[in-house]
Amino acid sequence: MAAAASSLASQFMGLRREAPPSTELFVQTVQFKLRHSSTRCPNGRVIAMAGTGKFFVGGNWKCNGTMDSVTKLVADLNDAKLENDVDVVVAPPYIYLDKVKQSLTDLIEISAQNSWVGKGGAFTGEISAEQLIDLGCKWVILGHSERRHIIGEDDQFIGKKAAYALSQNLKVIACIGEKLEEREAGKTFDVCFQQLKAFADSISDWTNVVIAYEPVWAIGTGKVATPQQAQEVHAAVRDWLKKHVSAEVASFTRIIYGGSVNGSNCAELAKQEDIDGFLVGGASLKGPEFATIVNSVTSKKVAA
Repeated sequence: MAAAASSLASQFMGLRREAPPSTELFVQTVQFKLRHSSTRCPNGRVIAMAGTGKFFVGGNWKCNGTMDSVTKLVADLNDAKLENDVDVVVAPPYIYLDKVKQSLTDLIEISAQNSWVGKGGAFTGEISAEQLIDLGCKWVILGHSERRHIIGEDDQFIGKKAAYALSQNLKVIACIGEKLEEREAGKTFDVCFQQLKAFADSISDWTNVVIAYEPVWAIGTGKVATPQQAQEVHAAVRDWLKKHVSAEVASFTRIIYGGSVNGSNCAELAKQEDIDGFLVGGASLKGPEFATIVNSVTSKKVAA
């Protein structure tokens, strides 16, 4: 698998080497196999998605905000007109979780940005899944690159976190993604599959899991993977799930993109067949722009 992934990773464009024709043919074949007949909506529109899951947009507020700015952001989100066929989730800092939960529209669910690997106890500074559930959280973000590369969490530890969160009925946004030097070395698939395997080794039920592909080189840098670059990784991730978990899981698991997503680039990214939504950083702190990203679901819909 590692050798095959290394050879396939050379297909990436822009920040990587040009692909030989055989590699390009492989990607086209994978995408063709994953493609199934589009889902027809009752109103006659067709959803151009490879997966069967509902479009998903998460907002990761990270370590940002004050009482005043959070109050304003919540007010902006409550006033926003959002498409109703999208699962929308926001992840405030821990200290604002209850405030946001009590004041935000029920149309938007609440996520934590992290949780402890097991039951709470003498773990200073940590937050348990049980505590998050008690607050009314429905989701938690695990495996974000900032937790991996700044805090130092490894793949297996993150996988165990995901398993415990799911055991407590906390849904998981499972993040994967490569650093710039890994992409330039043609190791994008190696890295993503290794991180994905750590989740798969610990998770038995994927019903409440969303996978977020977030290339580290694109997070907060202003650099965005092209729609084609993002699509090919998403298609490869879906194919990995099909081969190593099941075809059913590969179909219903949402695979969302994160990495400098904003109101200007979301529509083109959303048009890609295997991009099932977004995990948004900085733009999620701006209510109107976040609403634009949520409503990019309309780019998925084409005339029947």
